[in-house]
Amino acid sequence: MATKVIMPQLGESVVEGTVSRWLKREGDTVGEYEPLLEVSTDKVDTEVPSPAAGVLLKIYVQEGQTVERGVLLAEIGQPGEKPGADSEPAAAHTPMRSPTSSEKTMTNGGAYAGHVTPVVARMAAEHALDLSKIPGTGRNGRVTKKDVEAYLETRKDVPAGAQPSPLTPQDDLPPWERPGSGDLFKPTVEYGETPPPASLPARGEGEKRPAVQQPAPPARPRPVEAIPQGAPGELVALSNMRRAIAEHMVRSKLHTAPHVTTVFEVDMSAALAHREAHKQAFAKQGVNLTLTAYFAAAAVAALQAVPYLNAQWTDEGIFLHHAVHLGMAVALDEGLIVPVIKNAQDLNLAGLARAINDLSNRARSRQLKPDETQGGTFTITNHGVSGSLLAAPIINQPQAGIMGVGVVEKRVKVINDAIAIRPCCYVTLTFDHRVADGAAGDAFLQTVKHTLETWG
Repeated sequence: MATKVIMPQLGESVVEGTVSRWLKREGDTVGEYEPLLEVSTDKVDTEVPSPAAGVLLKIYVQEGQTVERGVLLAEIGQPGEKPGADSEPAAAHTPMRSPTSSEKTMTNGGAYAGHVTPVVARMAAEHALDLSKIPGTGRNGRVTKKDVEAYLETRKDVPAGAQPSPLTPQDDLPPWERPGSGDLFKPTVEYGETPPPASLPARGEGEKRPAVQQPAPPARPRPVEAIPQGAPGELVALSNMRRAIAEHMVRSKLHTAPHVTTVFEVDMSAALAHREAHKQAFAKQGVNLTLTAYFAAAAVAALQAVPYLNAQWTDEGIFLHHAVHLGMAVALDEGLIVPVIKNAQDLNLAGLARAINDLSNRARSRQLKPDETQGGTFTITNHGVSGSLLAAPIINQPQAGIMGVGVVEKRVKVINDAIAIRPCCYVTLTFDHRVADGAAGDAFLQTVKHTLETWG
């Protein structure tokens, strides 16, 4: 009897995945627990092992398709065996259930009441979409991520000035995508609000009032320019990771949080001296003591001193996280990934260094689990490893802040009216101005600076 390969649930809040690559083809021999395919969930690619030994009889979900957990992906059996007659690519082999905390039911005025995954819900909110107007191809007519992407592509193809098609009603477009005229950039315009007409002096009965000139609606943003025909070069297709990063950064910077950045310079003499004195002892325990561990420890201390930076904005209020789940940005060849050190406030320097080593190594070798990149409450990015002096990173939503660390280099300083040479770096904090003000941001970096400069 053939063994079914089912889309696994790759994390507590991960309810769907994209088949990014099949490592075996139909008819190939596969061993038990041998990697069978790669599944992409947002930024993480995970290898799915074969549940049995045999021959890959049938592949039901092709590369690039996104399906829910529990969906039949393939069947494995013995040579010459036929796939099961009841095997359907869209048939979930899990009982029907109520929506979980990771799935929502969106009524949208009573027009659409299907299950909505977190990815689809985010896209709908970001683009102000009415899901009832998007044809669903998922199970029971559910609107999937691919359906939303196809809808957005169709809407993108409508030429300027053309009447919107039934699939792209004008009312569905957010204000910044509606055709109009006027200046390209209007940073002080409150979209969706029409200023009241200016008051006019009283007129005698029968006199005509001059027409009130209403302000022109905001202009549609300039579309991305097409590549000139015949231009030398090549088009590199967007990977799932690159597309996810782009969507997340645009949403954070342009549609969600007002960013503000503050900068401090830190003398790293004390931290470097401590590292030089203890790195051999750490190495005997199998721990590579890097400066990143010191920055992580300083950030944890600062978050405990200024809890409003370990928080997130909600419409009901500011939610203060009691645990510090510290995200550490790790650069990969194809993009950036942010594994999370859970409960970082409970770890000492050795524990932080060990966690950083483990997560960064597994991130580069594609061995992270999806849950290990989720749930962060604050993020650190060490852009100085590539020589960068200063940066204002974009907040990793829904967090309230991100700390950037520049390159450590020797600089001339004036100390006690004497010239001295000290190893220094610039540390930046970019934070959500809805959650905290400049005083809180500066207090955070003051704590980081004091912690690092007095280490010992």
